[in-house]
Amino acid sequence: MTEEIIKIAQRAEERCKERFQEIDQVAQKNTERVLESFRKHRVSEACFAGTTGYGYDDLGRETLDKIYAELLGTDAALVRIGFVNGTHALTAALFALAKPGETILSLTGLPYDTLQEAIGLRGDGFGSLKFYGIQYRQIDLAPDGGPDYAGIAEACRQPDVSAAIIQRSRGYASRKALTVGEIGRIIRTVRQVKPSIKVMVDNCYGEFTDVIEPGHVDADLMAGSLIKNPGGGLAPAGGYIAGREELVQRGAVRLTTPGIGGECGASLGNNRLLFQGLFMAPHIVAQALKTSVFCAAMMEELSIPSFPGIHDPRSDIIQTVQLGSEDRMKRFCRGIQKGAPVDSFVTPEPWAMPGYDDPVIMAAGAFIQGSSIELSADGPIRDPYNVYVQGGITYESGKLGIMYAAEELLRS
Repeated sequence: MTEEIIKIAQRAEERCKERFQEIDQVAQKNTERVLESFRKHRVSEACFAGTTGYGYDDLGRETLDKIYAELLGTDAALVRIGFVNGTHALTAALFALAKPGETILSLTGLPYDTLQEAIGLRGDGFGSLKFYGIQYRQIDLAPDGGPDYAGIAEACRQPDVSAAIIQRSRGYASRKALTVGEIGRIIRTVRQVKPSIKVMVDNCYGEFTDVIEPGHVDADLMAGSLIKNPGGGLAPAGGYIAGREELVQRGAVRLTTPGIGGECGASLGNNRLLFQGLFMAPHIVAQALKTSVFCAAMMEELSIPSFPGIHDPRSDIIQTVQLGSEDRMKRFCRGIQKGAPVDSFVTPEPWAMPGYDDPVIMAAGAFIQGSSIELSADGPIRDPYNVYVQGGITYESGKLGIMYAAEELLRS
């Protein structure tokens, strides 16, 4: 590490201290919430025993469902390692929202890239919502990047609209993440027009960044990934659906099959990791948020566009860095990879990643493949050449990764 980078990092870190204290306060409150829920639901050694085969009478799985529901502010939850990723959990939740002939309305513009094929906006459409006769429309964001409340109200008046989705995080877009307060205002806008509309939130990257979740502001359903925030860096796979009991059961049927729902699904000895990861999650999310804030400060020191800013509200763990060229994206990602504990010797290169129209470059040396709560940086090779920094399972390692990335950018 060069002396120049060390001095820049010292200046950047000094500017982050007040923000770090705020993040620690949120982590403290969320840890208290988790502990209270663990006590209430009597988590014990017996919950860690795994099941095989059908997975009937899995005490740990059933207890974890109850804890997730409580923490997310919902009636029920389905927490399963059988979800292969967040997109799988989100798609199962979408199918729980609407029937053939009905319309699902996106209230926050175009959904994340990998969800577009599940909806039927890209690809051959086989197996998508469109394939099964569920229609899709969207309301684009307002010019300031926030929700278009007037447009949302008008669109919800259409008689075929029975459900709506909100994407909390930014995905591969230059918009801001929505706070839980903003999500609550969107839901109130929908309810005032048509109370019967079911509202779902894509909660990926957002869990534990605040002391409340979308379920606390009347979301009917939400979904997310266990290898992001709530898995605490320990969950080896999986996702969750949480919300109204009826809708969660519909999502369970999509994951398994009618007549089985959430009653089957062996945990295969993973319960301990899921409980321990959830216990660690408030702290780990705080580490990731600190890494993002430090990244913002470092980029500001280097006069590189980056957002959110140091003191801006944060509702996900993602930091967007605007690099302006493919070469600079590659340099930045090389630095992040150098700071990884796994595959630090690998040189990231863009590739045709499934579910994306553009080549994607991804720096990720994680203990869990694809784990976004561990430090990673990725993005599609397209103008304005944004790279999306996520995670940092410890602030110390996250800080070093950002410093290595900055060093690569300064290297002639």
